[in-house]
Amino acid sequence: MNIPIYPGSSSFFPGMTPFGFYDNDYQFQTDADKVAKFCAQRLGYPIQNVELQDINFYTAFETAVTVYGNELYSYKLRDNILTVEGATTGSVLNNVLITPNFANIVRLSLQYGEEAGVGGNITWHSGSIALERGIQDYDLADWAVSQSITGGIEIKRVFYYPPPAINQLYIPFLFGGLGGVPAVGSMGLTAGSVGYLMMPTSLTMQTMQAIEMQNTVTLSNYTFELINNRLRIFPIPDDYGRSHIHFQYISLDERLNSGITSAGGKITNVSNAPYINPNYTQINSIGRSWIFEYVLALCKEMLGYVRGKYNTIPIPGSEVTLNQNDLLAAAEREKLALIERLRAYFDETSNRALLERRSQESDFRKQELGNSPMVIYIG
Repeated sequence: MNIPIYPGSSSFFPGMTPFGFYDNDYQFQTDADKVAKFCAQRLGYPIQNVELQDINFYTAFETAVTVYGNELYSYKLRDNILTVEGATTGSVLNNVLITPNFANIVRLSLQYGEEAGVGGNITWHSGSIALERGIQDYDLADWAVSQSITGGIEIKRVFYYPPPAINQLYIPFLFGGLGGVPAVGSMGLTAGSVGYLMMPTSLTMQTMQAIEMQNTVTLSNYTFELINNRLRIFPIPDDYGRSHIHFQYISLDERLNSGITSAGGKITNVSNAPYINPNYTQINSIGRSWIFEYVLALCKEMLGYVRGKYNTIPIPGSEVTLNQNDLLAAAEREKLALIERLRAYFDETSNRALLERRSQESDFRKQELGNSPMVIYIG
């Protein structure tokens, strides 16, 4: 079968690439035939036949531009994913200037505020349980079931403190045969009436401290123990004291579900960030040079596979050995080197690298200015 090979020239028109990503780009149309000629001559044409057709060169050209765009926008996305995550997918990000913000950093830090009780996205609910005389242990998991709370609860805070000393400083009692009269000051009575005798604040504070010390030494300490939502009260409740104990808790179901937010129409991962194939016309000469070299590597790979169909070709009196292995090895090596070079270049222009370079430049300027003589002006 006589299959035509590259004749030395070609004429590109839309529809000659597999996907047609850039077929309508005038600059791509102009460069397509130039790239075909460039690759053919680098592969030995016209001294050596190149067993490729124009559509093979165009396919490699389209592939190289797409790979360049993928590497470029993958780098941009890695650099800005914390900023763009959660944004709408409606706007293409190719030519958008992205300014970093704290929105997602704050979102990732909400759980710390949740545990500290100073923020977060989990509601702290309030509850209470009645204390019973002589009952020291209370199962708050059973209380949650009685309140129709599914999934369990986690107790965050228990409000259980001894009666304030100020309550013991002024003890109400009946006086003069009257019921329900205002409390009589324990530090002194006013003559002829029921009321308080105002004392200096310093004396009131000293008395409160004395009451607290007395209670600590002589009475059981007011405290509690909480293990696996089983609350143990100290001292054992009696008729005197609080009738209920209050606490704050969170629902375990709410905690689990709070990490999942419906985000229809928003960027949720790198796969749905709205980057599209690059505009070839806007790629500068640095990018196009890389693309041309990558096209050549792809053409070497294709030519190696074509020539690998026959290891040798018989000729009168001898045979010719084809260079399939050399082409494939060179193509693999060059493609890898080009990708690594491109990624290294992008890494050098990342936000972190640029800030580090700016910091170093600032230090160098300070050192340079430090070598300048310091002049004192007297006016």
